[in-house]
Amino acid sequence: MDVVTLGTGSPIPDPSRAGAATLVRAAGATILVDCGRGVCMRLAAAATVPPMLDVLLLTHLHSDHTTDLNDVITTRWVMSPVEAPLPIVGPPGTAALVDRTLAMLSDDVRYRLDHHADLDWSPSCRVTEVVDGLAWESDGVRVLAAPTDHRPVAPTVGYRVEATAADGTTGVAVLAGDTVPCDGLDRLCADADVYVQTVVRTDLVRAVPSARFQDILDYHSSCEDAGRTAARAGVRTLVLTHPVPPPAPGSDGDWVAQAAAHFDGEVVLAHDLWSITL
Repeated sequence: MDVVTLGTGSPIPDPSRAGAATLVRAAGATILVDCGRGVCMRLAAAATVPPMLDVLLLTHLHSDHTTDLNDVITTRWVMSPVEAPLPIVGPPGTAALVDRTLAMLSDDVRYRLDHHADLDWSPSCRVTEVVDGLAWESDGVRVLAAPTDHRPVAPTVGYRVEATAADGTTGVAVLAGDTVPCDGLDRLCADADVYVQTVVRTDLVRAVPSARFQDILDYHSSCEDAGRTAARAGVRTLVLTHPVPPPAPGSDGDWVAQAAAHFDGEVVLAHDLWSITL
């Protein structure tokens, strides 16, 4: 199993961090989790293009996690030699989001159908909405969902990818999305090899005199929260992503230290295209 943090940014534009997106390759399956800004460019950098995706998992419907859904759908459509509906899994509301996205693309779809004689189908998606339980499976891969807590954004889910390779080796990766610590997150993370968590720095956010900015503290995990969740669940490697505010150059160690104060395992502050192989 390979886990690649394609985009590690937040809603705050950062020239070195694309929007939230993580790629998991496991037992022959290619899984994209969230599709923030720039995702297709980061997929290309990871030697992957949308027609290669087996499924797209959405953790929640905030714009910074879904803004390039249209690009994933369109690029898969125009690059595929035959009709290939995109499987999408997400919380309730995902089907409506996909319908609105396809409607927004209708002019572009018409232009391309009018231009390309060999393109005689429209883009389509197969949507499954989940809250808890089995989200998706393929040979050697099982994806479980559990409810997370990002209120007032609701419902939201995290995912646990369990894979068994042909040689019998196993791996478990958890993609939490935006959430504070909660029972569903603990269930997902139990004994995981890798736990990827979006985080904020409480001390830095509180130093900014903006009520709107400080509002983010009540529905994201802090670095300390992520460390405590990882320790409680017996995780092996904790990966911090989506850091808010964007880390200053040379400050990675400060972010890691806040989580490591509560967790004895490996802690990584991910950058775009960082990867781990299990």
